[in-house]
Amino acid sequence: MIVHIILFVVGLICLIKGGDWFVDGATGIAKKFNVPEILIGATVVSIGTTLPEVMVSATSAATGHGAMAYGNAIGSIICNTALVAAITVAVKPAKVARKSLIVPVLFFFAAAISYAGVAYATGTFSRPYGIILLAMFVVYMIILVRQAISGKIEDEPSEEEQEDKPKAFWIVCILLVIGAALIAIGARLLVNHGTAIAEALGVPETVIALTFVALGTSLPELVTAITSLAKGHGALSLGNVVGANLFNLVLVSGLSVTIGPFSFNPEQFSTMTIGGKTVYSSLVIDTPLMLIVMAILTIPVLCKEKLSRWQGILLLCLYAGFCIFQFI
Repeated sequence: MIVHIILFVVGLICLIKGGDWFVDGATGIAKKFNVPEILIGATVVSIGTTLPEVMVSATSAATGHGAMAYGNAIGSIICNTALVAAITVAVKPAKVARKSLIVPVLFFFAAAISYAGVAYATGTFSRPYGIILLAMFVVYMIILVRQAISGKIEDEPSEEEQEDKPKAFWIVCILLVIGAALIAIGARLLVNHGTAIAEALGVPETVIALTFVALGTSLPELVTAITSLAKGHGALSLGNVVGANLFNLVLVSGLSVTIGPFSFNPEQFSTMTIGGKTVYSSLVIDTPLMLIVMAILTIPVLCKEKLSRWQGILLLCLYAGFCIFQFI
């Protein structure tokens, strides 16, 4: 048991550091070829920071642990919204441009509603549906790239980014390769030993994925948010959070479902009794909570173009209650 816990932690460290190096390497290579900064952030960096979730879910799906893939995607969205974004909003609320959020918010809720609809209606995530999710990811990226090229998305690099000295080309290539390798190794350790811990404790895979694995794969975003606050850079960009959450649905879930279709079953998914009837807690608690926390974070911003401290505090309370509920 101790060995599994140690290797689980090692997997988390590999994912965090691997994701960091991969993004640095990919960004450095893109800059060498004079790719616009905003385009780098909208494509290479966004996908790079989602790689831990992608690798964990893809590895889970390929090894027959669909519950881990499902739980990681949903859990990461809840964690990104109700913990990462909530901390920055609670500490330092900020104004947000509405027009930069309209497309990602619409895409997120369209994907989330279809995702929930498939789960409730059929209880099965098939390969064709996984391909549909991946197609949504491609369409979203095309729209994002076109907006960036046309100048509809403003590029606001921080002073710290402007002062960074460019790394040698061979260094960024090494960072890219090592980062990708660490992500692959970390994902395998996280899935294998997270599953082993869950089995040893008699805890369903979804609970482990919704809490420890989801938090682990969201740690890079959390560390970045706290570091930004400490350096006086203000609140975390809401657009980045919404974008990351959208990637978790259409890219992470799309890829995992395409690789390994799965259905809800009592062996992998946690259940609860309501009115004498046994139901899956993922359908009653996790999926609705995903929609609720995103609505709390985004709808007031689309209406008033600003974040409020009450949003961050409410989201943190919901996340605390969610984590406590998972282990009751």
